[in-house]
Amino acid sequence: MQSLPGAADLPHTRTSPLQWLLTAVAVAAVVAAGGALTPDGAHAADGGQTGPDAAAADYPLDCGERRPVVTHRASADLDHDGRAETVAVVRCETGLGTAPSSVYVLAGPGEPPRVLETLLDAKQDMSVGKFAVRDGEISATLLGYSADAPRCCPDRERDVEWHWENGRFVLEAQPVRPAGVAA
Repeated sequence: MQSLPGAADLPHTRTSPLQWLLTAVAVAAVVAAGGALTPDGAHAADGGQTGPDAAAADYPLDCGERRPVVTHRASADLDHDGRAETVAVVRCETGLGTAPSSVYVLAGPGEPPRVLETLLDAKQDMSVGKFAVRDGEISATLLGYSADAPRCCPDRERDVEWHWENGRFVLEAQPVRPAGVAA
């Protein structure tokens, strides 16, 4: 890149140690602020409770040579026993399309955390869109595919919720609707 004649004499083209220090402080502040902000569902969504580590769990999902990928996670005391469980949305990585998701409830303590219950199995061939854990309820939008829909483009969706009742998770599901249509 060529500089303009006389550009080296302009004050904004010269830097001083103070400018570098101020830049470093500003970058550090932005990085620190970014670390404090996390995507929805990345931390406990129900009273700040910390549950089992979703990344450390062994999932009953066959991904060949690769480990399953946790796409969403949230912790809360779902069964009201005073200890937080973690809900993890997990899938295998694929080169093309969207792999089906599984939804697991993890319990601890223990290393690795153990799968307490499978709420959605990848064999059901659905993906999880929206996901949240609030007030002890797990909610998700499940995305599905009709026979002629490509794996990239779900054409069916269904809102579901699970809640703890009488010692087990109970599913409440809305009717299936075309993808993108408001419930």
